[in-house]
Amino acid sequence: MKKIVYFFIATLALASVAYAAESQIWGEMRIPNILGYGQEQSLKLGEFFTLWQGHYITTIFLGILILIPTVFGIHYLIIGPKTFSHEGKKILAFSLYSRIVHQIAAISFIVIVPTGFIMVFGSFFGGGEFVRICKDLHGVFTIPFAIVVIPMFLMWVKDMFIHLDDIKWLIIVGGYLSKVKNPVPAGRFNAGQKTWYWLATLGGIVMIATGATMFFMDFDIAMVKNITGLSQIDTLRAAAILHNLVGFAVVILFFVHIYMAVFAIKGAVQSIITGYMEEEEVKILHSSWYRKLKKQGKV
Repeated sequence: MKKIVYFFIATLALASVAYAAESQIWGEMRIPNILGYGQEQSLKLGEFFTLWQGHYITTIFLGILILIPTVFGIHYLIIGPKTFSHEGKKILAFSLYSRIVHQIAAISFIVIVPTGFIMVFGSFFGGGEFVRICKDLHGVFTIPFAIVVIPMFLMWVKDMFIHLDDIKWLIIVGGYLSKVKNPVPAGRFNAGQKTWYWLATLGGIVMIATGATMFFMDFDIAMVKNITGLSQIDTLRAAAILHNLVGFAVVILFFVHIYMAVFAIKGAVQSIITGYMEEEEVKILHSSWYRKLKKQGKV
């Protein structure tokens, strides 16, 4: 029954987007309409907003796009990936339900992040149909993420609160600056994974809310105005600025998450596909959890 409900919600949402794409609100009149967004009641920050969006945003995103992969490339060449034996017992780390929810969120992010970059650098790509398609994909793939973000938050929240092990993990950067495979203090989730969890869920909700504000900006909703005290144009500007600020952090940690799962730990990505982790990997990278499982007689 839940699957049917989810499918119905997703279908309805996609149909709404498809309808909206043909509306004049999202068509040629969109830019001219902005000129009527309560300009006289605005905070008159248009010049600052234009400078921020047109110059600083693109510069910062470009820096992230170049710097983060460069750092990871250097790490991979100097330290190299961690490898673990595949001969030992496999430990169930993720249930089928959590894997499905994670995969939906992961696929969404894999589309949302690059299309977001293309939108930021739209002028570089010459604008036009390609950028418009990326904008539509950005919005469409936000829908499945919006559907699973709350279930994802609830299914892992009890494991994500800070622990003394997290401080120790941060001090040694999870052991990733060493080629030696010493046991790393971490529970089922380490400090890095916890940071990404909180940003991906709570930050994701902020991104959804601000993105929706921009997407439906042509509707002058009185409730929003009453809550924020901002004019329609200032609401749009605030949403865009907040969307990009949170976007900086989300993109950085998304790159970190991908690097760790695909490159820094060989075979690590398989755990979220099959649900199982290698015993040696758990023993080394999640030593506190391993000791707990041992006391319970599960390993």
